[in-house]
Amino acid sequence: MSLDLSTVGQKSQPYEFKYDWKACALYALGIGSKKSELDYVFEGKGPKVYPTFAVVPVYPPVGELLVKTGANLAMVIHGGQVVRMHRPIPSEGTFNTVATIQGIYDMKKLGQVAIHTETTVNGERCFETDWSILIRGAGGFSGPHPPKAEAPSIPEGKKADYVEEETTLPEQALLYRLSGDLNPLHADPDFAAMVGFPQGPILHGLCTYGFVARAVVRHACGGDANKLKAFGAQFRKPVWPGEVIRTDIYALDGGRVALEAYAGGRSEPVLANAWAEIG
Repeated sequence: MSLDLSTVGQKSQPYEFKYDWKACALYALGIGSKKSELDYVFEGKGPKVYPTFAVVPVYPPVGELLVKTGANLAMVIHGGQVVRMHRPIPSEGTFNTVATIQGIYDMKKLGQVAIHTETTVNGERCFETDWSILIRGAGGFSGPHPPKAEAPSIPEGKKADYVEEETTLPEQALLYRLSGDLNPLHADPDFAAMVGFPQGPILHGLCTYGFVARAVVRHACGGDANKLKAFGAQFRKPVWPGEVIRTDIYALDGGRVALEAYAGGRSEPVLANAWAEIG
């Protein structure tokens, strides 16, 4: 099935997403929060909300538009993600989101769909997200190449300012999926094998993204997630539940950091071209 280039520029219907502190706490646990992060998992402390929770209410409009492009959902993998915050997320409220297909690009063997979302909460502008969705086997249609991602590079020879290692649970993907991403790739061994992962279900890319964001909050934001104003990353390799994720954080000028993340002791990064802006 080929991608429908005529869908570029189309918008989703508005999506409403009502939530309370339980949804925020469940998400925090899904990205690995521990009892030392009580402010993010206990209603008696608010709770505070990690900015990367922004991906949760936008699953439905992103999914609607992906279907409109004609993408084979069994062949979809997550290429990259950006979250930009305009205000902190309250611990309860109502999100309203509209998504837009910004582009469909040709990456030879892969097709890429770029989707942008804008979300308000309780009537106030809250955050934007950008999604790069890759579809295996959907390239080669002589379409435009994707624009180059703007990410700060790690200065040559610089050592990481902070290194964080954290072990994921064997059940991490089963826990994370309760926040809304129910793709069987992350739960069903038979489905995982059918689509090319005989080792078993892989961790959601956005779960790894959340683990890395928490590392940034701890080391570059003094534990205050509201200081994380933007976070972007490209997903390069899979992570399997139970593996150790190592995040290398490089402090740059202007309140920015560059990041790389590795898993399972392997030498190739699972997240690359990653960056964050600290307020």
